[in-house]
Amino acid sequence: MNVALFSTSSRSKNNSLRFVKYAQHVLTGQGHEVSLVSFEDYDIPFAGQAFIDPANLTPFQQTLISAWEAADLIIFALPEYNWTAPPQATNTIHQLGSPALKHLFDDKVFAMVGVSNGRGGRQPALDMTTVTNKLISFTNSYSIVSPKLYESHETDKNLDENGHFNGHEVYERTARAFFDYTVTVAERWGK
Repeated sequence: MNVALFSTSSRSKNNSLRFVKYAQHVLTGQGHEVSLVSFEDYDIPFAGQAFIDPANLTPFQQTLISAWEAADLIIFALPEYNWTAPPQATNTIHQLGSPALKHLFDDKVFAMVGVSNGRGGRQPALDMTTVTNKLISFTNSYSIVSPKLYESHETDKNLDENGHFNGHEVYERTARAFFDYTVTVAERWGK
């Protein structure tokens, strides 16, 4: 299965990047083809100000869209900014839901991970689930958002900068349960 992992924080060395690196280790270890896209070079114009031109993509936009197109499963790692998803993540969904790019919402499984250095993360994952479901419906696409989300608590204490697990066993057990569930949904969707 082809999996795209999106670290949606534009900050360098962020916790979302730690999580997607961890996910990359786990999922490649299970035999999946995995691509990782970091939003550190994010340059998508804000909705209402300009549109993405598929014929003139920036390097970041090309990397993002290529990974998205190839993926069967897309996992968003969303940092909690003021109790919601980062604006880059929701803006990306709004911009890619245009008529020229609506194919990105067809025949995919999406999954959400809320990332926090404390005990948060649920709300950004829920907010992004709502926006993604709306775009799937609006574009009349056939995709789903997996109902199981993951809250990556105390991410900086459980994962090092390279995405290697070094924390509490409950973290690893629950993260792996999320991956197993999400991959199973994607496999069933793909049949």
